[in-house]
Amino acid sequence: MEISNDSGIKKPKRLTSVVWNHFERVRKADVCYAVCVHCNKKLSGSSNSGTTHLRNHLIRCLKRSNFDVSQLLAAKRRKKDTAVSVANLSYDEGQAKEEYIKPTIIKFEPEHKKDEIINFGGRKFDQEKSRLDLAHMIILHGYPLNMVEHVGFKVFVKNLQPLFEFMPNSGIEVSCMEIYMKEKQKVYNMINKSHGRINLSIEMWSSVESCSYLCIAAHYIDEGWMLQKKILNFVTLDPSHTEDLLPEVIIKCLNEWDIDCKLFALTLDDFSIDGDITLRIKQQISEKRSFINTRQLLDIRSAGHLLSSMVQDATEALHEVIEKIRDSIRYIRSSQVVQGKFNEIAQQAGINSQKALFLDFPAQWKSTYLMLETAVEYKTVFALFQEQDSSYSSAISDEEWEWATSVTGYLKLIVEITNVFSGNRSPTANIYFPEICDIHIQLIDWCRSSDNFISSLAMKMKGRFDKYWGKCSTALAVAAILDPRFKMKLVEYYYSQIYGSTALDRIKEVSGVIKELFNAYSICSTMVDQGSTLPGISLPSSSYDARDRLKGFDKFLHETSQSQSMASDLDKYLEEPIFPRNSDFNILNWWRVHMPRYPILSMMARDILGTPMSTMAPELAFGIGGRVLDPARAALNPDTRQALICTHDWLQNESGDLNQSSSHFALPLLIDSN
Repeated sequence: MEISNDSGIKKPKRLTSVVWNHFERVRKADVCYAVCVHCNKKLSGSSNSGTTHLRNHLIRCLKRSNFDVSQLLAAKRRKKDTAVSVANLSYDEGQAKEEYIKPTIIKFEPEHKKDEIINFGGRKFDQEKSRLDLAHMIILHGYPLNMVEHVGFKVFVKNLQPLFEFMPNSGIEVSCMEIYMKEKQKVYNMINKSHGRINLSIEMWSSVESCSYLCIAAHYIDEGWMLQKKILNFVTLDPSHTEDLLPEVIIKCLNEWDIDCKLFALTLDDFSIDGDITLRIKQQISEKRSFINTRQLLDIRSAGHLLSSMVQDATEALHEVIEKIRDSIRYIRSSQVVQGKFNEIAQQAGINSQKALFLDFPAQWKSTYLMLETAVEYKTVFALFQEQDSSYSSAISDEEWEWATSVTGYLKLIVEITNVFSGNRSPTANIYFPEICDIHIQLIDWCRSSDNFISSLAMKMKGRFDKYWGKCSTALAVAAILDPRFKMKLVEYYYSQIYGSTALDRIKEVSGVIKELFNAYSICSTMVDQGSTLPGISLPSSSYDARDRLKGFDKFLHETSQSQSMASDLDKYLEEPIFPRNSDFNILNWWRVHMPRYPILSMMARDILGTPMSTMAPELAFGIGGRVLDPARAALNPDTRQALICTHDWLQNESGDLNQSSSHFALPLLIDSN
């Protein structure tokens, strides 16, 4: 502290910084010292020196390792903008030169219990809460468990809160499992309290070590008519695992979560999986709810994986041409001279495209499509360039350009449809039917091509598509009918283009299925009125309740009394005018509002619209290959791996971070395969 040269009464400056709670200011002669009350070290106490060096000393001071420095650090971040006039500072001349100002010293107990909550000036430190917060952070953001042993992390945390006691990997793993069990109970209660039925999606994952995993997720529409998805199990498959064991794994999950009697649809991502798997599961489910006909709606295959497989068919067929285009682009971009010559020829040929040639990233097929689309625009330039540059050796024939043009048209349609699927934040089942029908119509047209290359490729793609269509077309159509903007009209519109003269028979089949399903819900609704349960929830076994022997009578009574009663929900719904189409239409909100008008049909709509018609994650929609687990998660034991992946999903949804495409795939939890 400097001494004012002005005359007048001189008073000691008030030491306002929190740092002076830990230093004694001593003046000897003309030198001012700051003496640490913890280690007695002397530092400069001059006002010209500031207090930064004092704070830095306190942070490093070993004798303060058990003290809370949060207030100190907070004060360090505050910048004093108000200048203090020297004329306002004075010192009592009568005060002895060696007299010092005694600071208020805060005393701390050096020993404390591990779980003790310690209060420093209104601030509480809770070791137990901090431990769980750390585990919560690791789960939510996909950090590796061993980050707790990283030196940089320890230094960072110790500077923030010296009282925090670090734990080894095993300790943080226990904390993560604790959170997992707590969150699992919450999800269990949430799912089992839902009045609707549950749909399951089954997705295969892999790792760089060629291990296989099964990700089982529940999809349903909750009481607020919001589409929900919860990962239930992440199963590590044994290397000796065969396809025959897959039903056992799925049924075990159903039993673990007590949803075996609530299952409505099962969506698989792999077309190669034998249909007997779903049949075996269906047989066990039907034993508990035989009154529901699961023939049509139980076995679903992923639409996103269908599109991806069709893209692979197209790019594999055009592989040689694509390689030639890549080599051509590499050569043109090899030097500014060559690039300049190419651009000059383009101008002379009247090509005014603003697109620049670029190389694709093969792991992302959309980039291959964009490369082809740009190259096709310059196909005449490539032909002229070949005549003027003898070093250009990747010439592409006119026929190959025609193939590239056709395949680019295929890919354009698939890109547009993939954008619809992956860009929808709430992908209810009704959005898929018109898009899949468009592909069907285009495939029929492409198969008629006079070019053998094009027609053979189209036939291969259609063969794959027909396998999907045979399994899923009815479910897709029923979901579209439950869209009040379309109802039966959309099915009639597309089926007339797809089936021609046989369209009427196909339409009647779909109409029969939706009526049959509605009747099953109507019967179940009657049972609810009589004290039974909702559709999908198991009824008492006949061995326990004699009334179950009259299930057939309930069905007979319902069917024979329909003509005598007023119009059903389904009849009213189909007879009323369709709802006008608009861009901001929310189908779940529409059904929520109209639930009182269609009490039975709305129950059916909730289950059908919640069916996952695709298991393809939005961020992988344009990728080649499936999901690959990151090495950090793959190295964990199966129970811990499942806990981290499931809880990550639950916490992320709970935090409201539903738009995952922009961020969570940068997490180490998931990487794209090449």
